[in-house]
Parts: sequence; structure tokens; C-alpha cells
Amino acid sequence: MLDADLSEVLAAGVSADDVPELASLLHARGVLGSFVSLFRGSDAEVLMRLLVLREIGHEAEAPRWTPDGLRQRFAYLDPVKLETVLKRLREHALLQFGDDGHYRLSDLGRNAVVALSALLQFAAEEDAELGFLTAQLAGLEATGSMTPQALGHLLGKLNDLTLHFEDAIASGSEFRIVDARRRLAANGRWLDRGTGLLNRLLADPEVDFEIARVAQRIGLAQSRLARVDAAFQRALNKIESQRVTLGASGISSSDVSAWLRGLPTDQLAALAGGAAVVPPSPALLAGGHELLDRAELVLSDDVRRAEADLTLPPPDAADVGAAPEVEDLRLLEHFTDRLRAIDAAAPLGPTVAGGGFGAASYRLSLLALLADGSEASPAEGPIGAFMQVPLAVRFETGLETVGHDEIEAVSRGDVRPRPSAEP
Repeated sequence: MLDADLSEVLAAGVSADDVPELASLLHARGVLGSFVSLFRGSDAEVLMRLLVLREIGHEAEAPRWTPDGLRQRFAYLDPVKLETVLKRLREHALLQFGDDGHYRLSDLGRNAVVALSALLQFAAEEDAELGFLTAQLAGLEATGSMTPQALGHLLGKLNDLTLHFEDAIASGSEFRIVDARRRLAANGRWLDRGTGLLNRLLADPEVDFEIARVAQRIGLAQSRLARVDAAFQRALNKIESQRVTLGASGISSSDVSAWLRGLPTDQLAALAGGAAVVPPSPALLAGGHELLDRAELVLSDDVRRAEADLTLPPPDAADVGAAPEVEDLRLLEHFTDRLRAIDAAAPLGPTVAGGGFGAASYRLSLLALLADGSEASPAEGPIGAFMQVPLAVRFETGLETVGHDEIEAVSRGDVRPRPSAEP
């Protein structure tokens, strides 16, 4: 029996009979006392009691055990500790010792084993609480023992999940949103089973009004969760539009962040060692005399008049002889004339060489542009004339040695006249 002195925890002048919420707990003192005895003590003692109780309850074909049978079954436990566990389970009505000299589980002990087995089954999954609550409600619905309080536990869990997902979206963190979306997908089957349970409850014309009211609120909570996935996708699309790619490496800022999150703390500290700069001490910025000089300057009338003077400066004559700057395309025009003179296939090296590395790089980039055949190029001007040169540019794998004009090697390929039938 649970013998608790509630006067130590209640306010002065309040008795246990004045608190209606305690009535159901006080009525179940025997059950609660057995569970308290089961879980009281050190971790090792609690694990031993649960182990013995579960193993005795798992034997369905022969539910009664002799003392010798239990000693053989738990030969890996200390005999004295085993006897202590059996004695404690007997004293608290979880285990019974019959007149025939056999041990067996009591009804309370078997209920405890079943409850623990169900809870441990869902413990291996994420959000085991939602699966456990759904399974419990399905059992209550099958036996006609559904209560508004039992449905309220499921409603509280659904609302908690909704708040968790909304916080993930509001954080703007890609990792939190992806983790929340995975968590929502993992709970999808329990949400579906909960929906079926609600449909059966609401379809019953004789269902209790309070049960129907809570069931409708659960349906609304599930509807909000069903819309969260679309909100996840919109948030991820927004993050995708803001993602930064590091050059042409294909590595994005998300990849770097994921890599940093996987590093140990000491490596992160080593990476940040040269990135953090200690700011100068405010005492070194200015002394008392410097602050006084600044204050006198700001408070003087001359400074105030200068700041209040809104007169425009005198006009200045513009230099009408200065011509606007134009882009120098002489190198492009010269290269266009050189390409027009090609009447047979020519390798890329001699074609782009001349004038050093910078000019050769510029010509090679122009050939790459000509090879792409961009339709967005202008129809007139030097660039349009270059794009209309009737040549085909072909790049191959590997490099071709040049060895002069500041060029060690160039991409392998050639430039050849385009056939008249080719657009």
C-alpha cells in the first residue's frame, strides 16, 4: 500500500479531501504502491526487478515456476540478490507464492508486464509517445472504455508536435526543418491510424458528447499537421533560393554547414582560433582630454552654424570636351579578322597565341563563346560580327603543349570552317 503523508506537500489548512483531483489517485493506492516499490531504489535494483518480472511473465505455456526453476533460469544473477527481488515482488503483490510451492504472476504483476512491454516496444521508435497513445486508444475503443481524459493525452501530443514544427519553420534553419519533416513522416502511420479511430468514434450516434468534442479537436489538430508538410516545402524553397555556391566547386553553404556540424568540438575550436579577433579595450580609444576637446568642438557656435548652413555649392562648368568611355574591342575585331581568314582546320594553340598569356586567354574564352553558339548575342556590332563567323570550334579532352608566348599548354581542339548546310 502507498502510505504518503500529503500534509507535507499540501498548503496550510488544505486536506486531501479538499482536492478532487487526488481522489482517483488515492483510490488506486494499492496499484500505485506496487509500482512505487517496483521502481524504488538504485538503477541496478530496478533493472533486476523488471528483468525477473518480465521473464516470469513471458512464459505463457508454463506460467508457474518452482524456486529451483527460477534459480536455474536466473543462474547469471547473484542467488542472494535474486531471493531479495523475489521477496520484494511478493510483498508488494506483484508475484504470488501458492500453496503448491510455485511462483506465479498476480493480476497486478501481469498488467505491469503488459504495460512495460507495450511501452518498450515503442521506445525503439522516434516519438514513441504518439504510437503508444494511439495503441492505447485503439484498445480502449475496442473494449468500449474510451474516456475524454485518454483522448486528451493524444490531443496534447498533437498540439505539442504542431508547436515544434512551427518553431522549426520560424527558425529558418535548414537542418531543423529537414529534421522536423523527417519526424513528421515517421509519425505518418500513427496519424493515419488516429484518423481511422476518430472516424469510428464520430460515426457512433451514441458516443458521449465530451468524447465527441475532444475527438473533433483532435481532427483539427491532425488537419494542421497535414498542412505542415507544404509549409516545410515552402521554407526549404526559400532557403534554396538564398543558398550560396562556392565558385564552380559545386559545394554550397549548406554543405559547409553540415560538415561543420559533424566536426568535434576541439576541431571547431581550432578552426575558429584565427577567425576571432579581440576588440580593443574602450579605455584605449580616447582619454579624458580627447573627449573634452571633441565636446568643445561639437558644442561651439561655429560648428552649429556650419551644420545648419544648407546653401548649395556654386555651379561648376562641365567639361564638354570629355568623351564618354567606351569598351575597347580592338582585340576582338582583330581576332574576328584572323578567324575569317581560316580556310582549313587549325589547332587551338596557334589560333589563340600572340600577345602573351592575357591575350591568349581572352581569345580562348571567345572561342568557347563561339562554340556555345549563344542566341542572346547582339545581331550588330563587333560582338555580333564575331558570333557570325562561319567556323566550328571543337574542344577535346587533354592538353596540347605550346611552350612559347607565355603559354605552356592549351586545351586540345581545333577550329575549322563550318559546312554550308550547318546552321
